[in-house]
Amino acid sequence: MGKIPSRQLIFSLCLFFDLSLNTSTAHMAMAQNQTVPINVDVGVVLNMDNSFGKMGLSCISMALLDLYASNSHYRTRLFLHTRDSKGDDIVGAAAAALDLLKNVEVKAIIGPPYSMQANFLIDLGDKAQVPIISFSATSPSLSSIQSPYFVRVAQKDSSQVNAISAIVQAFGWRKVVPIYVDNEFGKGIIPFLTDALGNVNARVPYRSVIPSMATDDQIVAELYKLRTMQTRVFIVHVLSPLGSRMFTKAKQLGMMSQDYAWIITDGITNEINLMDTSVIESMLGVIGVKPYIPKTKELQEFNTRWQLSDLSFIPELNIFGIWAYDSATALAMATEKARLTNDKFQMFNVPRNATDLERFGISKDGPELLQALSNTTFKGLAGNFQLLDGQLQSSPYEIVNLVGHGARVVGYWTKETGIVKELNSSNIKAYSTSKNNFGSIIWPGDTTSPPKGWTIPTNGKKLRIGVPVKDGYTEFLQVSWNSASNSAEVKGYCIDVFDAVMAKLPYGIPYEYIPFATPDHKSAGSYNDLVYQVYLGNYDAAVGDVTIIANRSQYVDFTLPYTESGVSMIVPIKDNKGKNAWAFLKPLSWELWLTTFCSFVFIGFLIWLLEHRINEDFRGPPSHQVGMIFWFAFSTMVFAHEEKIKSNLARFVLIIWFLVVLVLTQSYTASLTSMLTVQQLQPTITEINQLLKNKEYVGYLQGSFVYDLLKRKNFDESRLLQYKSLEDCDELFSKGSGNGGIAAAFDEIPNTKLFLAKYCSKYTMVGPTYKTDGFAFVFPRGSRLVPDISRAILNVTEGEKMTEIERTWFGENTKCADSNTSLLSNTNSLGLESFWGLFLIAGIAAVSALIIYVILFLHEHWNVLRSSDPDSSIWSKLAKLLRHFDNKDLSSHTFRNIGLTERNICGGNCMENLEKVSSHGNFSQTPQSPSLSNSPHANYPPSPTFSNLTEQCLSSPQVLLNEMVNLQAATVHVVEAEIELVNTNQDLQMTAGSTNENH
Repeated sequence: MGKIPSRQLIFSLCLFFDLSLNTSTAHMAMAQNQTVPINVDVGVVLNMDNSFGKMGLSCISMALLDLYASNSHYRTRLFLHTRDSKGDDIVGAAAAALDLLKNVEVKAIIGPPYSMQANFLIDLGDKAQVPIISFSATSPSLSSIQSPYFVRVAQKDSSQVNAISAIVQAFGWRKVVPIYVDNEFGKGIIPFLTDALGNVNARVPYRSVIPSMATDDQIVAELYKLRTMQTRVFIVHVLSPLGSRMFTKAKQLGMMSQDYAWIITDGITNEINLMDTSVIESMLGVIGVKPYIPKTKELQEFNTRWQLSDLSFIPELNIFGIWAYDSATALAMATEKARLTNDKFQMFNVPRNATDLERFGISKDGPELLQALSNTTFKGLAGNFQLLDGQLQSSPYEIVNLVGHGARVVGYWTKETGIVKELNSSNIKAYSTSKNNFGSIIWPGDTTSPPKGWTIPTNGKKLRIGVPVKDGYTEFLQVSWNSASNSAEVKGYCIDVFDAVMAKLPYGIPYEYIPFATPDHKSAGSYNDLVYQVYLGNYDAAVGDVTIIANRSQYVDFTLPYTESGVSMIVPIKDNKGKNAWAFLKPLSWELWLTTFCSFVFIGFLIWLLEHRINEDFRGPPSHQVGMIFWFAFSTMVFAHEEKIKSNLARFVLIIWFLVVLVLTQSYTASLTSMLTVQQLQPTITEINQLLKNKEYVGYLQGSFVYDLLKRKNFDESRLLQYKSLEDCDELFSKGSGNGGIAAAFDEIPNTKLFLAKYCSKYTMVGPTYKTDGFAFVFPRGSRLVPDISRAILNVTEGEKMTEIERTWFGENTKCADSNTSLLSNTNSLGLESFWGLFLIAGIAAVSALIIYVILFLHEHWNVLRSSDPDSSIWSKLAKLLRHFDNKDLSSHTFRNIGLTERNICGGNCMENLEKVSSHGNFSQTPQSPSLSNSPHANYPPSPTFSNLTEQCLSSPQVLLNEMVNLQAATVHVVEAEIELVNTNQDLQMTAGSTNENH
């Protein structure tokens, strides 16, 4: 709370006597109806020289009048003994409290107004066991846990730090400077505020402390110091009189412009209505927090009564007056509940030479009153009244924006939901600190855009950034010297990344690049030496192609890496195109070849099985049928089969199989074409063990940690050759191992990719990747910049800026590197994993067709198994069934069509000849006609019957033709026999006739 300009003492005295008279009158009126109540002495220590104390005393008196008017049955009445605290003087407040404890022996004390006064009064209350009830001492250093007789009916200052940190987090400010008064009130909040800001990744680079009795010159001097710093976000925690002077001076110094953000605590916000209009106008755009007070009907009625009272010289009611009202109400209710009396203090062994501080006793009612006060709950003007550990329970906070002549609410903060536009909204799901949850805010400078919170300081110290000096790999880093000015220009991929990262920080940091070089512009040492210089403090940071490794991290801190990590091996490549006689087998893996062959054989066998009984093309001798299985299956590979398929099941299987064959042949053709026409690049060395076994020479980049890595891999130091640039490495490869050159080179992946991008047709990257953590920026141990820069690196690497930087420095050769990788990948054979889906579909179709065919065949020939001898074995039944399978299916439509076709070819002569033969009566014996076979002259073969011939004619065209030939031959013999028989009979008749004539 703040100190208000003093009023005349006469007003305080008049107010006190007026309220005392009103209280006595009320007591007399109630005494007419009941027993005279017991007066309980209570002290009030307030500053009666300003409006704040007068407002507090008025609210306390009105609370007692309201309570006793509605509860006339109370047997106790608080009798107020008012003492002046003499402003913010600690001695004055202590003297007033001593007088109340020693001379009046009060049961409780309401007050004092200031935290620095309360500290001493709390000790007196603990000694006398008298509760000290304060509605305005908000310093968190005043703890009810350490001082059980201290009761705070107000929100302590530490309750608002989370609301303030939520505002800082919402707008992304990373550095904040607190401005606070140098006393108990100001210093008590700082530890809590610092911790809360740290939880949202905001740092406190500087603390601005202003003396409680500071002059205008001291305030201006401190503001000048703040203006020279880069941080532009300030949290002000002072009392309203000092705050009014400070913001007036800040306005005059131009510190209320759009570059600044000001946040005030409730020490000022709660008393905005007590400040002059000119001061409020100078605070345009300031954000403040204050406890939220519900707009209840009781509060509105009380405020109306306050406005209509005769206390017109007292400013508008604020939250401290409301807390004073609830404090008095709670104390009166607790006094009634504890059944207190006005017994005297108990004196224990007070020495004769005791000082005034020791000459007071102990209240025996104190523990009971404190217990009753802790258990008192009711609905007060400020909301639900409930104490926990002697502290009023925290409430939500209002977030206000100072515009015009007052404050406007732009949001709320609660510990459950964070920042919200409206309280008790059903749309709130979780804790949030989004700036979109605020209402419209006017910022300093009369702008709606939130300030970024930092600027380049006028006297800021620049960071000294060390950069390595190197001859090769200038795409990463290049240092060029201006001989005229003896200055250095630094550029490259690493420099652009660092500049982009620093631009992403939520605050500005000036820096300059300093080459790590000797006076003659040569490299001053290795990368380890540069890192060690940062450890010694000669550089504030190091930027370049510096890799994170374990031994370096013992001396410095690294940011997150901004490149790929690892060390790989580079070796020459050779072309193997067209040098293998069995290259035609490489397009497919051996698993795919084997699967394809088995599938062909299985499909051929299945088609033979489905067609054997109904198709003449799949019949014949066993050797012919086996050959047909392989011929038909493999002829489908080039669609060269001529056999017609009769079965629908076979057609169904072939439809699916043709799809498989088409995909396989096309894939094989494409892969073989690629292998025979595209350059096949193969590495000369594939693993590090070959180098060790053959004692080959290997290369490494000068100054790199790779040298130590190779030594740990058991390479002989005499066979390790260093190179400085891409060209040096290529030259060592060209010489060859044993001729002053190398067989392989080891380097970090970013360098390797850069090398391969330039020499993509000659070398490749092979072997395992040895784990490292990539390039990073180096800072001293414990640097607070590391977390912020690491987050900025993530923002850069995940955005378009990184792609743009890579395109600037590596874009011309990227395609070459990518093509080399793609050529190497083309040498891979097609595997079964690429086609197993096709084979699965074909297999399901084939097996389904086989199952259907077997079921139909068994169903059709089940009588064969039933008619067999019951004693016969399963194998004999199976053999009988297989014999039926080997026969033609005469009921098939294919054989019926053939029979009808051949009968038409005969033109019907077959049946006509059968009828003619039948008309001679020679195909059956009858009793009336003797058989020709009985004749002694009948030497021709027996003829078939008509029924047998007809059955054979209808069953098989070939049999029909054979029988027709036999039939014609038999017919000739019959005719000749009949002619001979007729002639014989004629001869016999002629002989008999001549004999008769002779006779």
